[in-house]
Amino acid sequence: MNNSFIAYIEDSVKKNWDYPALTDYNGITLQYKDVARKIEKVHIIFEMSGIKPGDKISICGRNSSHWGVTFLAIITYGAVAVPILHEFKADNVHNIVNHSDSRLLFVGDQVWENLNEAAMPLLEGIMSMTDFTILVSRTEKIDYARAHLNELFGKKYPRNFRREHIAYYKDHPDELAVINYTSGTTSYSKGVMLPFRSLWANITFALEALPLNPGDKIISMLPMAHMYGLAFEFLFEFTMGCHIYFLTRIPSPKVIFQAFAEVKPHLIIAVPLIIEKIIKKNVLPKLETTTMKVLLKTPIISKKIKSAVRQQVVNAFGGEFVEVVVGGAAFNQEVEQFMRMVEFPYTVGYGMTECGPLICYEYWSKFKQGSCGKPIHRVEVKILSPDPENIPGEIICRGPNVMLGYYKNEEATAAAIDKDGWLHTGDIGLMDAAKNVTIKGRTKNLLLGANGQNIYPEEIEDKLNNMPYVSESIIVQQNQKFVGLVYPDFDDAFAHGLKQEDIERIMEENRVALNDTLPAYSQISKMKIYPEEFEKTPKRSIKRFLYMEAKG
Repeated sequence: MNNSFIAYIEDSVKKNWDYPALTDYNGITLQYKDVARKIEKVHIIFEMSGIKPGDKISICGRNSSHWGVTFLAIITYGAVAVPILHEFKADNVHNIVNHSDSRLLFVGDQVWENLNEAAMPLLEGIMSMTDFTILVSRTEKIDYARAHLNELFGKKYPRNFRREHIAYYKDHPDELAVINYTSGTTSYSKGVMLPFRSLWANITFALEALPLNPGDKIISMLPMAHMYGLAFEFLFEFTMGCHIYFLTRIPSPKVIFQAFAEVKPHLIIAVPLIIEKIIKKNVLPKLETTTMKVLLKTPIISKKIKSAVRQQVVNAFGGEFVEVVVGGAAFNQEVEQFMRMVEFPYTVGYGMTECGPLICYEYWSKFKQGSCGKPIHRVEVKILSPDPENIPGEIICRGPNVMLGYYKNEEATAAAIDKDGWLHTGDIGLMDAAKNVTIKGRTKNLLLGANGQNIYPEEIEDKLNNMPYVSESIIVQQNQKFVGLVYPDFDDAFAHGLKQEDIERIMEENRVALNDTLPAYSQISKMKIYPEEFEKTPKRSIKRFLYMEAKG
C-alpha cells in the first residue's frame, strides 16, 4: 500500500483531468488540468528562484481557487507550506513569516494592503496569489523567472502540456509538510509541524469513511489556513476528484444559506455556530407555536410532522447531502436534541491542529448523541483516569496523524508529547465501553469549587445559552464565587419591546432558573451584561483569557 500523500494529489490530477476542480462562488472555474498547468508554472518560478524541497513558503489570504492552487504547488514541489489565517493582525503575520524562516510569501489583495515588507527582512519575494505577479522582489532570479514564465513553460513543454508530464515530488512519511500556527490567543502562537504522514493518515481515513464520489460538489466555508478546513473541505475532496466551491466572501449565514440552495453540496463540513444560526433563525421559529409543540408530542401524528420538519431542515442545507459533520467546538445541547428528534443526519467529530486534525469520528447513523465519535482508524486514544467511563480524565492519543512537534520550541514539544509518543490534548473527557468519546471541557478552563470539585464552565454555559435572550456567555470565577458574563440577544429583546432594565431583570430570572439546575457548589452568584459580542479566535471560540478578570 502506497502511503505517499503527494501520490494522492498526482493520481487525482491525472484521473480527473477534464473535470471541474475549483470554483470561486459566482466566479471562475478551474478544471483539474488547469490546476495542473498553474502548479507547473509555479514550480518553474520555484526552480528558477533556487527554492529547494524543505524550504518554507507562507500563504496568507481568503479562501479561493488561487489559494488552493498555491498550496498544492508548494506541497507537490516538496517545499513546506506555512498557511496563515487572513484574519491575523499584520504584526502577527510578520511574526509568523519571520519565525517560520519563510523564503517566499503569497498574499491575497486585501491582506497585502496592511502588510509591511520591511518587517519581513528574510523574505526573498512576495507574490500575489491571484495572478502570481511579483509585489516585492529581493533577488534577480525571481524577476527573471516571472518575466520569462510563458517562454520557459513553452520550452519545457514544446508540443503541449499533458497529464503524462506530471511527476511530483516523492514524499517520505516523516518529512515536514506543513507548519500551521495555532490561533495565537495568549502570546505568539506555536508552529505545529505536521509531517506528510499526518496529511496521509487524515486523507486516507476520509477516503475510507466519508461518503463522497468523484464529481460530487462541496462548499469550502472554513478558513483553509486552519487544518479542519484544509484537510476536510479541500485536500480530501481534491484527492477524491470532487468539485470544490469557495465562498470567497465572509461566510455569513445569509451567504451560506444561498450557496447551499444553489450548489447543493454532497457533504457539509461546518462549525456548530453556522448550523445553530441557520436552525435558530430559519427553522425553530416555525416550530415555537403551541399547536406545533403539542403535535410534536403526539406519537402518531408526530412521525409525519417530524419527517416534514426534517425535510425543511434538510432543504435549508441544499437537500442533496449525505451528512453534516460538525467539529471545532461543542454543540449547543438544545439544537443537538432537536436535530436528534427529527433524525437529521449530523455527526460531531473531534480533533486538533496537532493531529492534522482528526482524532475521533463516527458516521451519523451510528453516532451517539452528546459524544464526538470514536477514535479513527490507525489512532489510539486513552483517557488518563482510573475509571474512564465515569471519571473524566485528560484525553491522550497516538498515531501517524500526530505532529513532529512545535517549530523551534522544544520545551512546548516535550510538554505535549511524552516519551512513548502520546500527545496530551489538554481536553478532559470520558470514553464508554463502545469507545465513544465525550468531551467535558479543557484542562485550562477547569474551575475548582470551594471543596475542590471540578467544574466545567462549558457545561454551565451551554445551559445558560439556551435561556431567554442570551446570545452567548462565559462563566468566570471571582473571589471564590462564580459569575455569569452574558452578551444578550439585543435585537431579539428590542424587537419584543424590551428596555435595558427589562433585560437586566430577565438575566436575573435566568440566573435563578439556572441555579435550580446546578449543584450547590457551582451556583452562579451574579450576572454581568456585556454590551458587545465576546472576542473570538479565528475558530470562533471565545478568547476566555480576556475576560477572566472581568470586574463588576
